[in-house]
Amino acid sequence: MPDFVPFEIIEGDYDAAMVLLADHAMNRLPPEYGSLGLPDSAFRRHIAFDIGIEGLTRQLAAKLGVPAVLGCFSRLLIDPNRGEDDPTLIMKISDGAIIPGNYPITDEEWSKRLDTYHRPYHRAVERTIAKAGAGGRAPLVLSLHSFTPAWKGVPRPWHAAVLWDSDDRAVRPLLEMLRREEGLVIGDNQPYDGALRGDTMYRHCMTSGTPHALLEVRQDLIGDEAGIDEWAGRLAPIFAALNDDRALHEYRVFASRTGPYGS
Repeated sequence: MPDFVPFEIIEGDYDAAMVLLADHAMNRLPPEYGSLGLPDSAFRRHIAFDIGIEGLTRQLAAKLGVPAVLGCFSRLLIDPNRGEDDPTLIMKISDGAIIPGNYPITDEEWSKRLDTYHRPYHRAVERTIAKAGAGGRAPLVLSLHSFTPAWKGVPRPWHAAVLWDSDDRAVRPLLEMLRREEGLVIGDNQPYDGALRGDTMYRHCMTSGTPHALLEVRQDLIGDEAGIDEWAGRLAPIFAALNDDRALHEYRVFASRTGPYGS
């Protein structure tokens, strides 16, 4: 049994045809990498993981009774939400922090991190989605992330945001339900654009026509147990309502805004 497992699968009712994903759930590193030359404080920042998302995903999986896949390694080691040919797959600098353990990096070390952490995580995601779709319905895949409350000194007004490429089947009703919540400002492809070639949603959903959405919650809103409880209570019925929509259990491939598939 390996000392460091790069993913965790939370078991659930696969017949429900819903899967939750948390690419950046944890800030852990395998012991052999130490701290990549960074201070401990770096691992409490968003550069290392999506703050609050592990707890939120666990609560939602429990409330909904559905499976989830959590990434167990820090994005500072290798980013599971990037394609294998993305130059930001292993970052040398992240939000002003130089990462000594990532620069210089040999081709052999780059390949090792892909083989040992990135690819096993994605195989786990692939298996879990396939198992949830084994009953004949396309599974609804919902990916969870968090974002910083400010960027380069500029406050971000959004409480949460939905990111997407061109498949809006789950996106439109998700945005509508979130915007019914009093006092919430909900971003639509803000503060990021959801069309990213090779990322998790592209790889596992866009190319296969699997219905999906990526939800980002501002990290200061889920930075403690009270915030996680609040957002889990808010999101669970919304996710359940989405999953009750028969139209969100059909395969349909949409053209990606990033360009043709397979090119």
